[in-house]
Amino acid sequence: MNSSKNCIFTVIFIAIIWWGLSKLNWPVIPAPCTAVKTFVSLLRSAMLIHMATSLYRILTAIFFAFCIGVPFGLLLGMEQKVDDYFSFIILLLYPIPKIVFLPVLLMLLGLGELPRIMLISTIIFFHMVITSRDAAKNLPPGSVDSIKSLGGKKCDIYIHVVIPACMPQIFTSLRISLGTALSVLFFTETFATTRGIGYFIMDAWTRADYNELFAGILGISLIGLLLFFVLDVFEKNVCKWKYVG
Repeated sequence: MNSSKNCIFTVIFIAIIWWGLSKLNWPVIPAPCTAVKTFVSLLRSAMLIHMATSLYRILTAIFFAFCIGVPFGLLLGMEQKVDDYFSFIILLLYPIPKIVFLPVLLMLLGLGELPRIMLISTIIFFHMVITSRDAAKNLPPGSVDSIKSLGGKKCDIYIHVVIPACMPQIFTSLRISLGTALSVLFFTETFATTRGIGYFIMDAWTRADYNELFAGILGISLIGLLLFFVLDVFEKNVCKWKYVG
């Protein structure tokens, strides 16, 4: 109930600020109702295709980054010898702004979906690896020793202790990564493509159609909101102990 009230309050607050800015007679900022009407009308045609394309790209990137980055990060956190070999490489590559490699990926992999998905996935991958590694390293030694004392094998330690204990931090990292991923998504969709919400926004900007531009901004905001909601649902089902009581 409180979350619903907070959501309504946020929407009203943003709408008031937006409406106030539109009254300053800046043609760049249309009124909220005008942008919403444009967005709804465009959903019946081009907008839905652009949003679906962007959603596919970011979901695919998150899926691959999660499936590869989390196990690798947990392995680094639990196996000191593996960490000694790879941690320096990860920490060296992590600060490099991977977004600059988009032109290289486009030349190597073509102008299709793969280079865009790979770039987003690579950025999220490093977030997942570092978060998972640090979460595993910070596990209380007693929780692992208790499983060992009961005769648990290494796979039992990962399944029953490491993964459940680290999942809350991993979900937090996913939320933070999501904001970065949406920004990168927008950037990748402004190059050599005719589909995606980023392309739609930039196309509206070049045509000075500010109603459509803000409709596109609403579209990418809704994608982000949907993904945050899905993450919350997954976390409540995976990390049930956090919400007991």
